[in-house]
Amino acid sequence: MKLTNTYKNVSLMIEESLLGKLTQIALQNYPNESGGFLVGYYSQDFMTLHITDFVLPQQQKSSSFLFQRSVVGIKEVFNRLFAIKKYYYVGEWHTHPNGSSIYSQIDLKAMIEIATCETVNITNPILLIFSISKNTLQDFSFYIYDNKGLYRYE
Repeated sequence: MKLTNTYKNVSLMIEESLLGKLTQIALQNYPNESGGFLVGYYSQDFMTLHITDFVLPQQQKSSSFLFQRSVVGIKEVFNRLFAIKKYYYVGEWHTHPNGSSIYSQIDLKAMIEIATCETVNITNPILLIFSISKNTLQDFSFYIYDNKGLYRYE
């Protein structure tokens, strides 16, 4: 699947099977929020992001309105992914049970913190939000972070 962000004039590619795996995890954790890290690589001109996989956090706190993931052990996981496949950390994903796929102010604040964190080294992280109900994926939205804003892919 290919999506485009007109604000930055960039594209995102993701296999529907990967979205399906993330949806399964989301539904298994319902009614609590769930989430994790997105990994992938960029085209040579940096105009297309290929999301190829995800990593679940080793530790997390979640409720129906909260998801906080830990970074414990994640540096080693990302180093291994880069060494083996040349995949990078590219962003975050999480769910909004019984909610919309529109980002919240808490989501925006988290993305600002990621983009400005000295150890993360990513300028335009991606955010994927799944809207889920008890047994169904309602919707999902991809966003790119830029200059303290989140801009949707269509």
